[in-house]
Amino acid sequence: MRPLGWLRGLFLTVLLAGQGAIGIDLNVNDPESLKSAAALSASIMMDYYNARESRDIPGKLDGTWWEGGAIFMTLIQYWYFTGDTTYNAAVSEGMYWQKGKDNDYFPSNYSNYLGNDDQMFWGLAAMTAAELNYTENAGEPSWLALAQGVFNTQVPRWDPDNCHGGMRWQIWPYQAGYDIKNAVSNGGLFQLAARLAVYTGNQTYADWAEKIWDWSMSTPLIKNQTWTVADTVSTENQCADSGDIQWTYNYGIYLFGAAYMYKFTNQTVPKWKIGMEGLMNATWREFYPQQYGGNIVTDFSCEIPKNCDGNQVLFKGFLSAWLAFLTTLQPETKDIIMPKLQGSAVGAAKQCSGGNDGKHCGSRWYQDTWDGTSGIGQQMAALAVFASNLVTEKTQAPLTSNTGGTSQSDPSAGTGTDQSSPAQLSKISTGDRAGAGILTGVFLTGWIGALTWMIRGG
Repeated sequence: MRPLGWLRGLFLTVLLAGQGAIGIDLNVNDPESLKSAAALSASIMMDYYNARESRDIPGKLDGTWWEGGAIFMTLIQYWYFTGDTTYNAAVSEGMYWQKGKDNDYFPSNYSNYLGNDDQMFWGLAAMTAAELNYTENAGEPSWLALAQGVFNTQVPRWDPDNCHGGMRWQIWPYQAGYDIKNAVSNGGLFQLAARLAVYTGNQTYADWAEKIWDWSMSTPLIKNQTWTVADTVSTENQCADSGDIQWTYNYGIYLFGAAYMYKFTNQTVPKWKIGMEGLMNATWREFYPQQYGGNIVTDFSCEIPKNCDGNQVLFKGFLSAWLAFLTTLQPETKDIIMPKLQGSAVGAAKQCSGGNDGKHCGSRWYQDTWDGTSGIGQQMAALAVFASNLVTEKTQAPLTSNTGGTSQSDPSAGTGTDQSSPAQLSKISTGDRAGAGILTGVFLTGWIGALTWMIRGG
């Protein structure tokens, strides 16, 4: 137990002041240097968290709900890589507070405007906690059970009546974007199912992962000739075209899931190796531009025009963490992944020279001087890439029930009954029904439609 994050942050604050705010002097080959950089980024990130207007609601960020799950997932990874327990109490408090009455991260206070990807990120955070043996509080559901609760509430939303399957972006018909099926909602459920399959050994999770993958490949979401990943498809024309804005997390969410499926099948099924390598190569091509040296990740769709919003600044942090853990799942990828993580960390360190104190991080890691942006999302992404470089200190892949994972399974979590389990779930068929989404719909915008829909009985 080493709650030393504040000491490392204080040390670097003094160091930066003495250097005239030139950024973090990072040595990616020195674990202590990486830990110090991560500690400083975590400290500033939590300053934002503690100063939010919604601070009386654990886990709820101002103007967004899903980002709480993203922040906590990153802090769980930070704890795992560094051993620093400084923020564990806040993480546990928020993770349990937002779990919902059915233990499925679908709390009633927000459920009328949430989408599948909002809920999914909390599920992925819980899955990460289970795989890393993050401490569980007595009297609370296990992390694994909370991840299973998300899976169990999302699978019934599968929508075979439109585009022959897939998860809608938004869950409720009154939400703008209900007619969209997007990469992160489908890729998120794919990844969660694959990770549950590896952790539990249950074939039904793997069956669902393969179903979602095959459906995604049958649409323009994933183009297996180029391995590009589109952002959206529309039900209005049976998902025949796509919104092709490129985002790092869309690639990463499918890539990491494919790596799990390759592991689950004991590296004997070619489709997962082909998919993993295809997506990895496309990721290098699309997001690590040669003009910036080829090793610095860039969400060019918003960074180049300088219009990244509060969601988009997080995306490459997810990719960085997933790539790091991919090296433990598939060690043969380490030699190609680590230079990408190291180059990105060096770039991020240079960006952490902004704000009035000269230590806040920006987004454009390929730029030597601070880009003028700051916020909780910028800090999270920098924290993720600094901590991810410490993966070389870890020799064991994410834990499973057979390799030391202690989180206990509850296959009926989120179902409101003890009669369903993954082994008993309805078989993958056209009878499975669905919904979708992210936190894009503003509640007031759909209020009249919401009332109409509820009066009609949903």
